Amino acid sequence: MVNVPVPQNQLLAALPAEEYQRLAPHLELVTLSLGQVLYRPSEIITEVYFPNREVISLVSLMENGSVTEIGLVDRRGMLGVPVFLGGNQTINQAIVQVADNAMRMDSAQLKTEFHRGGALQRLLLLYTQVLLTQVSQTAACNRLHSLEERLARWLLLTRDSLQSNELPLTQEFISQMLGTRRSGVTVAAGTLQQAGMIRYTRGKVTILNCEDLEATSCECYRLIKDELTRLLDVDRG
Repeated sequence: MVNVPVPQNQLLAALPAEEYQRLAPHLELVTLSLGQVLYRPSEIITEVYFPNREVISLVSLMENGSVTEIGLVDRRGMLGVPVFLGGNQTINQAIVQVADNAMRMDSAQLKTEFHRGGALQRLLLLYTQVLLTQVSQTAACNRLHSLEERLARWLLLTRDSLQSNELPLTQEFISQMLGTRRSGVTVAAGTLQQAGMIRYTRGKVTILNCEDLEATSCECYRLIKDELTRLLDVDRG
């Protein structure tokens, strides 16, 4: 049996060695660029992605051109859930939020491996529940909580995705993901900065005080994080 390096993606890393060895020849390391669109609404999904250190935003597109982020995909998950659920396409768009690399796999091959059963099938179904939790909680959060609370929640989730307090983000991008005006994000970010929780410079947000930022965030951050830990037993730090 050929030795294959331990993957950075945590779903792949959680597979038994024999199962990952069978999967590895079908995985291709690809570098993706900032802002690259991986999926478009109603297009057939031909490839799935297991991110390493990149972060992918799932966004909802409105007829008037506005966008709102409904979920994040990072090293703890995969992009392409509709493939093994049988839908083969999505109404949302997937955009690279933080560029790095990922493992890419043909959709048909993933279906074959999924229907074998085993650990991959179990992990993908558990991850689907994680993603549904994130999407549903984000919908409630966007409706019920203040922009300051939502911004704190979003920054903390992005921090967890990157495992870094240095977030390469512009206010324009943040406003698009939160579905609000840039001026609103400027005010909310200014409040967090004045309180010493973050520092914002052009194109970068630095989290200075995670505890205070979490206290400012709504309960949605902790609910999403706890569900991910409960189901996938990752990111306990």
